Amino acid sequence: MTGASPPDTAFLQACWSQPADRVPVWFMRQAGRSLPEYRAIRGSGSILDAIADAELSTEITLQPVRRYGVDAAILFSDIVVPLHAIGFGVDVVPGVGPVIEQPFAGTADLQRIRPLEPDVDTPYVLETVRNLVGALDIPLIGFAGAPFTVASYAIEGRPSKNYARTKALMHADPDLWFALADRLADLAIASLRSQVNAGASAVQLFDSWAGQLGAADYRRFVLPASTKVFAGIADLGVPGIHFGVGTGEFLGDMAAAGADVIGVDWRISLAEARRRVPTGIALQGNLDPALLLAGWDVVADATRAVLASNAGHPGHIFNLGHGVFPEVDPGILEQVVALVHAEGRTDG
Repeated sequence: MTGASPPDTAFLQACWSQPADRVPVWFMRQAGRSLPEYRAIRGSGSILDAIADAELSTEITLQPVRRYGVDAAILFSDIVVPLHAIGFGVDVVPGVGPVIEQPFAGTADLQRIRPLEPDVDTPYVLETVRNLVGALDIPLIGFAGAPFTVASYAIEGRPSKNYARTKALMHADPDLWFALADRLADLAIASLRSQVNAGASAVQLFDSWAGQLGAADYRRFVLPASTKVFAGIADLGVPGIHFGVGTGEFLGDMAAAGADVIGVDWRISLAEARRRVPTGIALQGNLDPALLLAGWDVVADATRAVLASNAGHPGHIFNLGHGVFPEVDPGILEQVVALVHAEGRTDG
């Protein structure tokens, strides 16, 4: 794989809702614990240490591209990297997820969220991106955490089942919430811009836990900051993907933030999702990742059902509805890619 990512790949064409010669496919968490080659080189310690090693991060990003033949690579990194890089006090604990040493609790904590200076704070990320752009012949996707999802970690102190502290702060002190969300939007913008300027061809904003909110709260408390993020990168001319889990009730609102592609989980069909988002917005998804454990016959039928639900629409990127489980057989994912490439179609 040599040379920079070409501008007219199937993945980018789908992002722009243009016909392509096949339905493109990539998988969230395609680089990770399901791959034996990842486990062989990952080593022990925090994932943040691995991310800080540009050569290691480059290799981990490339592993699924070699194995699966996917149509896009996604940078090996984590949504809390900017928060960690500015010294907020976050680690990613194996088996737990992001853990905050001193959770965000009041106005004084706003001072702990200083602006991100990518060249100084995350030079290893930029080195990894540049390495990958020189090694890939498919697009590289950069990414950041959306303000709500990053804020939920900062406030709760760790992954949460009910996001009670986050919701309580939103409603009890809206001014503080909006100030926090605004600073986190600036972090995301700085990180995404730096990745694109280093060579990333597309970006994804992960609002993984926004589905914990009702539609009215999403519109009031989350949409403004997410809109700011997409507006802050609009001049770069790369497609933006907006992804959340359990967000079917407000997919149209997510599209209003300014994304070119909306990620859809497995709870609604792509056909229904198309009714909920404006014309001209591409969709990404949406195979239930749990089905990958059910055997190839089940997976093949489910994959074909996703393609059928898309009904040949040119703006479709095949993906899972969330990330690859660690226990998934990589061979199943290889078969999914082959099936999508062989049977997926788009109408010109």
